Amino acid sequence: MSSKVLLAAVCASLAATAVPVRAQARGPAPAVNAADSASDPIRQLVGRLDLAQYKATVKGLTQFGDRRQGTDRNRAAVDWIEAQLKSYGCTNTERIKYQYPEATQADAGRRGGRGGRGGARRTPPPHGSVISVGPSNGQGGSRIFGVRTETGVNNDSLKQPDPKLRAIDTQPTSPGEREEVYCTKIGTTHPDEMYIVGGHMDGIGWGEAANDDGSGTALVMQVARVFSSPDVKTDRSIRFILWNNEETGTNGARAYVEQRYSLQGKEEPAGSGKYPEPKWLGMIQHDMMMFDHGMPNADGTMSKEQRPEADVNVEFAQTSKFADGAQKLAWAFADANDMYATDYPAHVGQHMTNTDSGPFQDLVPSISLRENERGAQIGAGWDPQWHQPTDLFSTYSDKDFRLGLNAAETTLAAIAKLTGARLER
Repeated sequence: MSSKVLLAAVCASLAATAVPVRAQARGPAPAVNAADSASDPIRQLVGRLDLAQYKATVKGLTQFGDRRQGTDRNRAAVDWIEAQLKSYGCTNTERIKYQYPEATQADAGRRGGRGGRGGARRTPPPHGSVISVGPSNGQGGSRIFGVRTETGVNNDSLKQPDPKLRAIDTQPTSPGEREEVYCTKIGTTHPDEMYIVGGHMDGIGWGEAANDDGSGTALVMQVARVFSSPDVKTDRSIRFILWNNEETGTNGARAYVEQRYSLQGKEEPAGSGKYPEPKWLGMIQHDMMMFDHGMPNADGTMSKEQRPEADVNVEFAQTSKFADGAQKLAWAFADANDMYATDYPAHVGQHMTNTDSGPFQDLVPSISLRENERGAQIGAGWDPQWHQPTDLFSTYSDKDFRLGLNAAETTLAAIAKLTGARLER
């Protein structure tokens, strides 16, 4: 099935289905004085985020199955994302194009199969089995404590019991050209400077990639929707980008860096006041935003309910060349969470790894937002849906989706403050 035919079918379907101590979870945010809210444009912007719209965007992405790179379903999803961005008013969409020649099952599972062991090649035990009780080495310089379960990438189609979804995910990846879409909010006084806000739209595992990374992609799209309103103005620019090929080793982000790094801050044409690639001020990645159910039990099972102390993890890489700036950026996000997030706190950590912020971390202050710490928790099996057939929209509760929405509130508020956002009617 071609990407255009698949896109049309999906659209029809959608139309028919309309280093600090961890902070403790808090209850609903205290009531805000109406006068204070009216005088605070950031609070008003955060109020434009909506749980139903966030869920609908995740749902829309899952209609394309796992959106594996190098397939028609991936290409159709890129088209759908671009159409959605345009519908929000973010109409100056563009695409990065690059070649990805590698296309094997082994390559697709290369990154996800490492778990917390740092890449040792071995025959893994069954997914979800208990393999150790910590501490042990994790990724990104982290340490893993407590119960660990094995992680990996499901490449067995028969583990997907839904025949309709199994059919959607059947087409294998093939080498060739790849595309990823972005749009830009142009700053009014400093259009030559920008923050990059990203999430990856591709997935693997014979599921729907609802959380990895439909949740991060939907977050970026919903933040783009709010900033694209004609009454929202910013001093600095913001680029919203949905990476491809994250699951094969952040190839889409690397292609962007290779093609765009040298173009930063150059006016084109000269004297036009237009900057195709504004100077990078920071890169913010969103990758797996919803599932914070705690450490696996001693038998490898997981709690079905989100843990009371669920939080938004904001990570930087302490080993990067821009560690100081990245840490300051992470704390700016934590401060924004304190001020504007409605349900869950933020936790800052120093072990960012294995996502699209990696190619940027030695070029510009870079951070990632996640549901759990990447190396010490996700890498230890805290999310049993990671790269599995169970990563489905139906797997997650409203509490899970609300955690993703709180991450969106955190990012929107932080970026609004950093870019000088305001409302002009």
